[in-house]
Amino acid sequence: MKAIFDADANYAVRAGGHSGMKGWNNVDGGVLISFSAMTAVSYDPSRDTITLEPGIVWADAVEGLQSQGVAAVGARFNDVGTGFLLGGGISFLSPSQGYGADNNVELDVVLVNGTLVTATVDNEYADLFKALKGGANRFGIVTRFEVRAVHTGTADDKSWFGGLITYPPSSHGALLSATAHFAHNSTDPNAVLLSSYNNVANSIVGNAYMFYNGTIAQFNRTFAEFLSIPQSTSSLGPMSYIDIDNILASSTDESGHLQLMAGTALEGKAAGEDIDSWLQTYDLWNNYSTTFADQLTFGVLAISPVPQPQILAGRQKGGNAMNPPLKGFANLMFQIALPIADSDLSDEMISAREDYLQRSLQTDIFAPHLRAPTDAGFPINMNEHDVTQDAFETYGELELLKSTYAKYDPTGFNLAHTDGPFGLG
Repeated sequence: MKAIFDADANYAVRAGGHSGMKGWNNVDGGVLISFSAMTAVSYDPSRDTITLEPGIVWADAVEGLQSQGVAAVGARFNDVGTGFLLGGGISFLSPSQGYGADNNVELDVVLVNGTLVTATVDNEYADLFKALKGGANRFGIVTRFEVRAVHTGTADDKSWFGGLITYPPSSHGALLSATAHFAHNSTDPNAVLLSSYNNVANSIVGNAYMFYNGTIAQFNRTFAEFLSIPQSTSSLGPMSYIDIDNILASSTDESGHLQLMAGTALEGKAAGEDIDSWLQTYDLWNNYSTTFADQLTFGVLAISPVPQPQILAGRQKGGNAMNPPLKGFANLMFQIALPIADSDLSDEMISAREDYLQRSLQTDIFAPHLRAPTDAGFPINMNEHDVTQDAFETYGELELLKSTYAKYDPTGFNLAHTDGPFGLG
């Protein structure tokens, strides 16, 4: 990094997993730093922490630890890498543990000028430590993550209940409403939900991935609204955390496909409140994925509730750069994947996608940049946004991020020489 800095060169950093942001983990005419050879994971019982090298993917992290009955607060897709932690990170463990980044304990960081520092919550680099809880690739290169261990049990410990229910198109509105209600109402850290709509070859399926760390009776009470909606298929039963972590492993084949994402954040809704903003987002996604179905491998609208317990857990662990208000909300992610042979969208697809991104419901805080429908005051998910969206602008700790960036990169080298989110300069 010092050589790159001294040479005024462009660069990129590649960890082990995929990125939805084209160009962020590669560089043309510059230096690529790849962590493909740094893939170790270990558990320290004396500190009750897990150490991850940056080239590992979450499938290998989970597999490497499951025999010891512990896991890191990691990604829901197995092929995601450690950049997940730098973007905040929503996990199946998040309702009880906070964002993935909330569980950082110690980070080794190479600063833009090549200096190596170790950042913790209470040392001289505490400001850098907090900025890295959501600051993506803008504050340095993390070469070692030490994170809290969660005692999830082994593959034989079936302490959870849940699974997947799919819904036909006639139930999609009801599924959307139930998800909005869950985001608003859930105060139980043991309850986990991910809803999604998948369009493959113009066949659209609604999905609810629901899990409860407890009994079937507790599961049934918590997810009663979802269980009452007419279903296509249901696969529920006792599960270990390893089962849950693997549930999305075989649901998509993303290798080699150009993928693009766009993010929004919408406040949860109590029963009886209108869900117009949620419906508009669904309609925009549905129109796009249907219109261009023959040009896409798949289109997905994924909805990740961020309930109050998750926000509280983060605050109790020192806070993060997103710093959402203490109100249940959801991050909604519009994702498309092109066939392997395709490297660019057609002009029509680009225009329609920009139309989706430019819709604004209640705020113009993103102007003049492209923006997805969003409710003001709630952070969009850095790991699921579009390169044209200003994710930092939605963060509660934006001013802290700006001042910390200016402190550790006073010449603006990172912003000038590597792709990533904008809004700090």
